[in-house]
Amino acid sequence: MADVPCAGCRHAASLRVRGDCDPAETCALAVSGRRMERFFRRHRGEAVAWLGDAHWERRAIAARYAPPDAIRHLVADRDEVVRRVVAVRLPEDMLEALMGDPDREVRVAVALRIAIERLPALIDDPDYMVRVVVARRLPHGRLPRLARDPEREVRKTVARRLPAFALGRLCHDPEPEVRRIAAARALEDDAEVMLGDPDWTVRLAALARAPRDAARRLLADPEAEVRQGAWQRLQHLAVAQKAER
Repeated sequence: MADVPCAGCRHAASLRVRGDCDPAETCALAVSGRRMERFFRRHRGEAVAWLGDAHWERRAIAARYAPPDAIRHLVADRDEVVRRVVAVRLPEDMLEALMGDPDREVRVAVALRIAIERLPALIDDPDYMVRVVVARRLPHGRLPRLARDPEREVRKTVARRLPAFALGRLCHDPEPEVRRIAAARALEDDAEVMLGDPDWTVRLAALARAPRDAARRLLADPEAEVRQGAWQRLQHLAVAQKAER
């Protein structure tokens, strides 16, 4: 059953008459988002005419299909869902107006798409998810600043991306998860330091990177898994040494 009167639709005398829309299946005025989506997917040329509609969902769906130049004014739309669509579809050089958007999902979309050289403008964003995206994309030379970020997830991202020689700054991070990621990638000297970490999972991760003599000390570790890891590390090193002879 139709949920809108065709008599009130601008397409009633054209598309409806020709059978190109159907209030039960493909309809711009439907309550159902799926029916709206089918309409604009089939009739992209009609999307611009609906960008000023009072209903947020209709504007958002129309914005997915309208030409990018036609949706520029929607950067100031009152609904965040519409602005999220705009953030995904506008050309990268038009995203500056959305960098300070009050909705975090809009800013996340901007951080994913904006030019690398403009990312530092988002490095102090109040939402950690935006900063996580920034940490994923920033050049290595800019990452040390985010190594001091107050949010663990941001620092975990930094720990995955920093060059091994720069991981020493995370050896004493307050979060074991961050230290564990750093330990698994650290250079020998930093790995040796992390063999003394109070968290056994960090010590275990550091074993794979630590030198032999340092690994031997962990054969007496209070944690059974660490002792087993130390034994396996030493066995691996012994086999590798024999193979080199």
